[in-house]
Amino acid sequence: MVDWITPDWPAPPTVKAAATLRSGGASEGAFSSLNLGLHVGDEPAAVAENRQRLKAALGVPAEPMWLNQVHGIDVVDVSAERATPPAPLTADASVARGAGAVCVVMTADCLPVLFCDRTGSRVGAAHAGWRGLAGGVLGATIKSLGVPPSQLMAWLGPAIEQAAFEVGDEVREAFLKLGADNATAFQRNERGRWQADLYQLARNELARLGVTAVYGGGFECFADNKRFFSYRRESRTGRMATLVWLEGPAAGPA
Repeated sequence: MVDWITPDWPAPPTVKAAATLRSGGASEGAFSSLNLGLHVGDEPAAVAENRQRLKAALGVPAEPMWLNQVHGIDVVDVSAERATPPAPLTADASVARGAGAVCVVMTADCLPVLFCDRTGSRVGAAHAGWRGLAGGVLGATIKSLGVPPSQLMAWLGPAIEQAAFEVGDEVREAFLKLGADNATAFQRNERGRWQADLYQLARNELARLGVTAVYGGGFECFADNKRFFSYRRESRTGRMATLVWLEGPAAGPA
């Protein structure tokens, strides 16, 4: 049976969201079992079946806008696309205004960040690994949503925990350039490298951008192999999906 996490944020009733777990799918071996990524070497037929099971379980209003994610900061307006393109659009975030469109990002350690506004008129999803975070994907997503950051709330989904996320000096330096407060998100390890806290880095960035209502976090993709895929743990592995959409008639201006 397909299972998922329902975000624990006080979103308006029109906002629906979910973050998938790895159970309940048709994939086998390294991709067992609800792998939703077509780009990782899994059988395409199994991925297609997994996506069908997910859509049926969640009751989404349309095919999710699956993206070709490249750790960048481009954002797709799913409301403008509507129909699923013949090939995935290259972007690392999407936004939607009104019902009938589903934003989705895939992860297996990187941080998925969901957004909605307080009136329930628009939503967004961002793929925020360290490169995307440092590059500005959250700011680009907020800009595309087109409402003041103070009117937004964010939810931080399943990502790698600090204890398992070792990075080099170049990663730390990239974040220190964004703000001195990011220094506390890095702890030096016995190898002279750094353990990075993606959740804290995201919270710091959201605060700089003016988003103060931030929920979620605290997941451990690396340690919890029963519930989550993790690229750092297994390299050859599946992808989870974090989705958000609006239910009912379009609300608010386009």
